[in-house]
Amino acid sequence: MFRRELTLFFIAMGFFTRIPMPAWVTVDSDNLNRANRYFGLVGILVGGLSAAVYALAVNWLPASVAIIFAMITSAIVTGGFHEDGLADTADGFGGGWTVADKLLIMKDSRLGSYGALALVFILLLKWQILTEVAVIDTNMVSVILIVGHCLSRVFAASFIFTEQYVSDSDTSKSKPLAQNQSVNELVISLGTALIILLLLSLSQALILIGSLLLLRWGLVVAFRRQIGGYTGDTLGAGQQISEMLCYLIILILVSSL
Repeated sequence: MFRRELTLFFIAMGFFTRIPMPAWVTVDSDNLNRANRYFGLVGILVGGLSAAVYALAVNWLPASVAIIFAMITSAIVTGGFHEDGLADTADGFGGGWTVADKLLIMKDSRLGSYGALALVFILLLKWQILTEVAVIDTNMVSVILIVGHCLSRVFAASFIFTEQYVSDSDTSKSKPLAQNQSVNELVISLGTALIILLLLSLSQALILIGSLLLLRWGLVVAFRRQIGGYTGDTLGAGQQISEMLCYLIILILVSSL
């Protein structure tokens, strides 16, 4: 039982990060689908590493510089996996007229104008928001890095439960993708999110949950209208946008205290 769950965690880790899996881990479509229960836990790992780098660097560097090192850490650990999804989604949605055109553009490894703009804006937003939080409470940055990375991956994985997968992984440049999420996987994933929300006050947690639910509704409408469902790239876009929203909502909340 424990070994099976550990295997699923390592698969989730290998899917979302550049951290190598143990040689004994067997990856197949069934295990990959079940591993999405631990996407949030992997977010805690990525966020924790980023937070640790920030907490160490801020002892000698300005908070704004330490935040850049934290962001670089998450990009190195994940290989820019989610940022790539955001860029491809922006290029596809912005440059394609038909669903087929959008999906084709999203599979293209080249970066277009829409994707470049999306990356610049999202990275600048995250850096500026975190820097503003640091001005109010330096220690809060470490907390929201962990919260944001965890919740955003749970958020992205939730689309697998309700939405239709519309891309063929055999022809996609992306890694294989979990295409099914059972109620059991969803409950475990949401449980991880609820546990990490304990780092915030009750009012902060409730407002954050409401904001993410509203964002999810908006993205569901957009994804269905644009391509009729989700792809791995749109999940990456959802992760990046929801991570930024987590930081923004917490900034608003701590600024009002």
